[in-house]
Amino acid sequence: MDFQILISFVFATLALAISPGPDNIFVLIQSATYGRKSGLAVVAGLMTGCFIHTGIVALGLSAFIQSNDYFYFILKFFGSAYMLYLAAKVYNSDMKTNKYSKKDQYIKNFELFKQGFIMNVINPKVSIFFIAFFPAFLFSEKMELFKQFIALGFIFVITSFFVFCFYVFLSTFFVELIFRSKYRLLVLNRIQIFVFVVIAITILIN
Repeated sequence: MDFQILISFVFATLALAISPGPDNIFVLIQSATYGRKSGLAVVAGLMTGCFIHTGIVALGLSAFIQSNDYFYFILKFFGSAYMLYLAAKVYNSDMKTNKYSKKDQYIKNFELFKQGFIMNVINPKVSIFFIAFFPAFLFSEKMELFKQFIALGFIFVITSFFVFCFYVFLSTFFVELIFRSKYRLLVLNRIQIFVFVVIAITILIN
């Protein structure tokens, strides 16, 4: 087992997780809008989705998805449609503060967990990215390929989880400084809609 390769993989994952992208922005906006616990729920959903993609890659299903243009388009279409559905849902929602009762907070956090999970799982590009990224960091000549992909997926999720948690705490720390206006909720509402639409377009055209 080559630990230097694993260390290189961790640093490469850190660089990818820190780089601005749809997932980072999604986490930032949701955390700023609903608070830290809700932001962490989104992160948990996204990372759980990554575990699903790791399994898909390890089982070799990503190659089938990539080679089947029709099936790949269907997945992208549903992923894009789901993002637009979330945008419409935010647009039609009542703008409230993030002060919920314990029961309502639990329901809201679970809803955000589902959003993060579904957003990740129905994006086929995550599996395609994994199948392109992981082989460069295979770390053992004796361990089965399946087990190495699972190990790399686990490291990827754990590393990304800590980076995204940093985004959660960073966004909630500065939100009051950035959005002091009474129109703060309206601004965050419109940013959420914009982010969802951008993610929908990105999924569909790439």
